[in-house]
Amino acid sequence: MNRLSTRLVLIFLAATLAPLAATVWVTTSLLERSLEYSSTTELDILSKSLELAGREYYQHLRDELKSQALSGARSPHKYGPGSGPEPVQAFSKSQDEERFVRAGNEGDRLDYLVRRGDEVWVYSIALKVAMGRLERQFGEARQLVERADGRDLLRGFKVVYALVAASVWLVSLALLIYFAHRISRPIQQLTAGLGRLASGDLSARVSARRDDEVGRAIRAFNDMAERLRETTERLVYLRQLAGWQSLARKTAHEVKNSLTPIRLTVEEMVARAGSTDRAFLEQAAQIVIDEIETLERRVGAFSQFATEPPLCPAPLDVNSLLEERISFLKSAHPEVAYDCRLEDTAPPVVADADLVKGILTNLLENAAEAAGAGGHILGRTLAENGHVGIEVHDSGPGLSEQARASLFQPTISFKKRGMGMGLSIARKSALLSGGDILLVKGELGGAGFRVLLPTAAHGGQTHPDRG
Repeated sequence: MNRLSTRLVLIFLAATLAPLAATVWVTTSLLERSLEYSSTTELDILSKSLELAGREYYQHLRDELKSQALSGARSPHKYGPGSGPEPVQAFSKSQDEERFVRAGNEGDRLDYLVRRGDEVWVYSIALKVAMGRLERQFGEARQLVERADGRDLLRGFKVVYALVAASVWLVSLALLIYFAHRISRPIQQLTAGLGRLASGDLSARVSARRDDEVGRAIRAFNDMAERLRETTERLVYLRQLAGWQSLARKTAHEVKNSLTPIRLTVEEMVARAGSTDRAFLEQAAQIVIDEIETLERRVGAFSQFATEPPLCPAPLDVNSLLEERISFLKSAHPEVAYDCRLEDTAPPVVADADLVKGILTNLLENAAEAAGAGGHILGRTLAENGHVGIEVHDSGPGLSEQARASLFQPTISFKKRGMGMGLSIARKSALLSGGDILLVKGELGGAGFRVLLPTAAHGGQTHPDRG
């Protein structure tokens, strides 16, 4: 059990033990005083006295009735075999010579049954007391006394109350321990996640399966960790670009210093060459000049990469911008089929139009080169999580794992139409616009790129200058 759970349990104990003890003491005192007035001792004595009096009275009437029957002082009712009321018939079927039976609705008559040959003579005398009702009431009183004697009500109430109170308290304690564990466990996980994040583990996440304040805190932590990871990756990438920018500036400066005299010298050689060797010199000079121009283009690419032009953010309609770029590039690649899928509800973005155009031009040019003749390119827009996405998909062979690993890293390429800096410059432009470029699964079997740009309502770029 962690410290938070232990504290919750201790708070529960401190808050409930004293009130529980006071409540039990007050309740048992009240029960003891109230139950003192419900004693059955008097009822026991009275019922036994009534029982003794009833028995003596009943025995006296039996003796008197029998004496009158024997002396002939009382006349009998005579019943033949199989006749008479049910008690008489039952007596005639038995082997008894005589029997006393209480009769009447409430047992208020005593009958003396005597066998005389085949007849049954019945002598009767009226009881002054309804013995049946008295006997029933006496039985109920004795049952009440016996139930009361069978248990100590005061002690029973105390024991039962103590057991109920203890059971309720123990159940409450068990529930508190359970809920304390449930409350403290995600907090402990969140604390561990914060510790991992503070130690530099940007992949630290905490699973959130709750909808309360703790669950919202965990989701906020996960969102913060994800944003921190993205921000850190962007900062690292921008720092890498800064290193390349510094190298590009130095390289451009040094190469330009060498190119200028070379070009001037070659041009002078062409101007002064004799007519005999002029054709050869012109051919050689043209080759040198072409190579120099190639070097100048590469130096220009480094210079462009190293330069951070001032930004002019403004609201842009991404649908119109994508259609305009595709229409512009169709004429340059008539062998490629283009298609657009636009999100009608995509809100305007706030970004530098020239930067976004440069990003789309680079992605569409790369897609056309990858798709080749007869290939297909798809441009689409979408809105998600406060950003607007512009995707470019091609039907080319896709990207290898090696290419994916260094896709946005600045490299030197000697392709006829590429400097190896295009995607690096494009991602740099997207980051400066407050967005990013992501590699997504291609819908046409080849590569797929998504440009994320912020909307005006979610922190679009407002800085006028980044130079």
